Amino acid sequence: MSTAQLDRAAPTVAPAPGGVLHRVGRLRRTSPGRLQLVLALLLALGLLTGLVAGVTAASARAGTDDLGERAQPLLVEAETIYSALADADTTAAQAFLAGGLEPAELTRRYEADLDRATTALTSAARRTPADGPAAEAIGKLSADIPRYAGLVASARANNRQGLPVGASYLATASRLSRESLQPQAQALFRSAQREVDAGYSDARSSWWTALLVILLLALLATLVYAQRHLSRTTRRTFNIPLVAATGVTLLLTLTTAVILAGQRSHLASADADGSEPVAKLAEARILALRERGDEALTLAARAGEGEQEKDFDETSRKLTGLLGTLDREPDSAVADAVDAATRGHGDYGIAHDKVRELDNGGSYDDAVKLAIGPATTNAFTSLTDGLGQGLENRKALFTDEIDVAGRGLGSLTVLGPLLALVLCVLATAGIRARLEEYR
Repeated sequence: MSTAQLDRAAPTVAPAPGGVLHRVGRLRRTSPGRLQLVLALLLALGLLTGLVAGVTAASARAGTDDLGERAQPLLVEAETIYSALADADTTAAQAFLAGGLEPAELTRRYEADLDRATTALTSAARRTPADGPAAEAIGKLSADIPRYAGLVASARANNRQGLPVGASYLATASRLSRESLQPQAQALFRSAQREVDAGYSDARSSWWTALLVILLLALLATLVYAQRHLSRTTRRTFNIPLVAATGVTLLLTLTTAVILAGQRSHLASADADGSEPVAKLAEARILALRERGDEALTLAARAGEGEQEKDFDETSRKLTGLLGTLDREPDSAVADAVDAATRGHGDYGIAHDKVRELDNGGSYDDAVKLAIGPATTNAFTSLTDGLGQGLENRKALFTDEIDVAGRGLGSLTVLGPLLALVLCVLATAGIRARLEEYR
């Protein structure tokens, strides 16, 4: 037989019209077929719901852990760098005013500030990616802090010898601090704030949560439809396995809702009552330190009121406004701390006016004595201590809220898929029992 004859003799297999859709259409025309389709839909929804529940919980847990273990600590470290550098600049200027051999207490404070800044900088470097604004800020800070320390050391050495050039070194060091160190520290702080904001978004896992809600609603609707269909076609009111599957779905829904709602509530509290006040209190403390530095640098220049005094007035206005904003915080601990800081700021403003009055009147030595004396120092300390207490309180609240927010998410990572598997088993048992009746 020729090849052509073989080709003509070979039977032709026509493709099934419609493929899968055609087979589904055929199943819909019979009662067993419809039950098979319902079972397939329940299994698909059940498995997908379990998978998404696990992924949602895992994503929320990872975001919450990252927020508590990396983003917020980075914000705290950035604030530490910022405030330590500002305090070091202020302390160096105050020590310079004392003349001759600096007071040991101010020397220790200045050195402790630089140690705090470099330690926090090292820790922050481990929490930031190799590229980006934060890494750039850290690189510049690492290069400029030794330069700043060297300029201050030169200013102190010349000041001990009574050489006027010491004031020039101090002014250069302060300019380096204010034009490079503190702006870079502020850039790092702002970058850390963005990291925290992104961390809250990641921890909430909004897209996964929305998908999980849709799947749970679809699964419940399909279970209700399956039971109503079986009730009409079999004249049996209840299908026990499907009723149990519905109960398991409701349990999964309730558990998920409680855990995720609790997490979001604590995240909201950590943000509104922790991160936001921390940023404002940190900014207020920086402004207070800048005021004190302006005062000391104006006196060290021995040139009366100038640019530093103008900066003092502007900084004081900003700080007064910020303290007014913080005074509206509902938390009593923050309110008490801000009240103490506000009183301290008022007392310090009065002392500063007296310092300027003495200096402008030609009593330079008396002005210096008052500026670094106990009355002015105590007023300023009340201001910074009040802000510091508020900061520590808000940091502790954030840590507590994040710890509570993470509870239950690990369990849901396992419980979600497990309950979904139980649901699938029950749905299979309930519908297969009815399918057996058609054989």
